[in-house]
Amino acid sequence: MTEQQERIYRNFLYLVLAVALIALTVTVYLTYWNKIPSTIKIRAGVEQELDFRVPVSGEIYRVRGSDSAPASSLTGAKGSEEPKQAVESVSARVESIPVNFAHTVKVRANEIDTYQMDLKLFGIIPYKNVDVEVIQDKLLIPSGIPIGIYVKTSGVLVVGIGEFENSGGKKVSPAKYALQKGDYILKVNDEEMENKKHFIRTVEASEGKDMVLTIKRNGEVTDVMVTPDMNQNQEWKMGIWIRDNAQGIGTMTYEDTDSSFGALGHGINDVDTSILMNLEEGTLYRTEIVGITRGSNGSPGELTGYIEYDSDNVIGEITENTEEGIFGVCDEEVEKESVFEPIPIALKQEIALGPAQIICSVTGEPEFYDVEIVEVNLDRENINRGIVVQVVDEKLLTLTGGIIQGMSGSPIIQNGKLVGAVTHVLVQDSTRGYGIFIEEMLSH
Repeated sequence: MTEQQERIYRNFLYLVLAVALIALTVTVYLTYWNKIPSTIKIRAGVEQELDFRVPVSGEIYRVRGSDSAPASSLTGAKGSEEPKQAVESVSARVESIPVNFAHTVKVRANEIDTYQMDLKLFGIIPYKNVDVEVIQDKLLIPSGIPIGIYVKTSGVLVVGIGEFENSGGKKVSPAKYALQKGDYILKVNDEEMENKKHFIRTVEASEGKDMVLTIKRNGEVTDVMVTPDMNQNQEWKMGIWIRDNAQGIGTMTYEDTDSSFGALGHGINDVDTSILMNLEEGTLYRTEIVGITRGSNGSPGELTGYIEYDSDNVIGEITENTEEGIFGVCDEEVEKESVFEPIPIALKQEIALGPAQIICSVTGEPEFYDVEIVEVNLDRENINRGIVVQVVDEKLLTLTGGIIQGMSGSPIIQNGKLVGAVTHVLVQDSTRGYGIFIEEMLSH
């Protein structure tokens, strides 16, 4: 081998080594990335342990609040070789205190406030900035009752753009380049659209004149112009499919002492566009489970409910439709009929792998069923899938085959605390389902 060949070979080995080191570093980095959430909530006035056990260290400092706060407003931990780090006081004026998550960290904050941690992997590689929110402790009433849901959109939702034959036999699509699937039509020629029927009547009365549509697209309001065309039935049309409401059943997760509620653990999305529906108003109805389609691997089951959409069956008002669930105010009767007492909430870092329960009403009344928490993803991007539970209760497996549609919102309980809510079934394994952390639902 010539000297030049040896040099090329040596450089190649160096390159392979460098690539291997980079790959190893990236793998380690990604492995530890989700071990610590981007937001950590702690209870005011209670000393708590943060036991992440990852080689990450850094500083915690105050983000906002009064400069005159007492010196005992936060206590944190210094670096230590001991299994648990020592605790020391820090005032609001102190810039920062060190934390080292290679060991258990004890923290205590006496007031509602916000802090931040700048962390580095192995004390060298930038890791992430973590928000620390001090919250008031919370007691919630777990529910588990089935609910009928009706929501009306704010504006008219465009669920599809199509074409039709006009009066001359030509295929046309008047709205093709003006509207998109997922747009909300708020106004036509400055007239607010009350519902789908109102919009259709307005288009039919246009006589083919240009129409200015005020739409909401990706959160922004803008105007577009569409000129209707006449179809072969001599009707003026735009060539779009629209929707203005949605109905279904789900499960109430919790009731608060002020009669507010949270349910589903995920938002109500349009079935065609998968877009979160823009809520104008919504109603909760009393519902009765009348049938169960068992789930199996590859085929999710469902609960079938009977709902009478009349005023006598209204049990609450939906005021928010968010990614974290639906929220609103329930009637006093619902609170009076509750069979459970208020219980504490569990924060993310307090949840453990192992036995837990879910509450659902597959037999008509809310009951506890045994599950196992098999995964806890503290910093998953999809907030509705932070928890993975597996049904182990033989009775529930016999009735439903596991997690099925309609059980979304079923409370997850562990060690007497409300952990979160069931959100989705794993299609390929009906015994398993995803869940959302209760702290995410409370942050909506």
